[in-house]
Amino acid sequence: MRFAELDAVTLDAFGTLVGLADPVPALRDALRERGVDREPGEIAEAFSAEGAYYRPRSLEGRDEKSLARLRRECVAVFLEAAGTELAPDEFVDAYIEALRFELLPGVVEAVRGLRRRGLALAVVGNWDIGLPGHLAGLGLGGLAVFTSAGVGIAKPNPAPFLHALEALGVPPERALHIGDDEVDELGAKAAGMRFAWAPLADALEATA
Repeated sequence: MRFAELDAVTLDAFGTLVGLADPVPALRDALRERGVDREPGEIAEAFSAEGAYYRPRSLEGRDEKSLARLRRECVAVFLEAAGTELAPDEFVDAYIEALRFELLPGVVEAVRGLRRRGLALAVVGNWDIGLPGHLAGLGLGGLAVFTSAGVGIAKPNPAPFLHALEALGVPPERALHIGDDEVDELGAKAAGMRFAWAPLADALEATA
């Protein structure tokens, strides 16, 4: 596969463009401020439980009201797993503040390189409607974003990919998706696209 065979590249979000800074220290401080002391391992386990709850439900955060409800539910899972009696409403802001996303190495340079080649770009992620805001805050606000919440169905269903390609005006056979999860590979191939595994820089080097 060569860039000459492509008109568009779609990119997964978490694990391909962005990662998450360790939230445990910030969460531990936030709990201590509210009179709850937990060991880092306990907090990590509770955070893992919250993540397992959120992932299949990310598409439920489709507007401000439903996103706020989803966040309260996720925080309730975390607090219960951490063995606290705190109410979700009194901790949700601190919890969201502790989630600090960061660009993965080489992403900025890779995105710039794709733009220089004149390729249409879009992000296709299993995420709530908050994803565009996270990307904008990290300097990637110029990318078109298609989330499972916005489309109403999650990868590996091909629908999010097909929505993105329709908006870009590119046929599937002229598009490449880059991701880090099996749902990316399965969904992209079901949509008729080509697929490459993250890291982003490695995938692009193989496509040179």
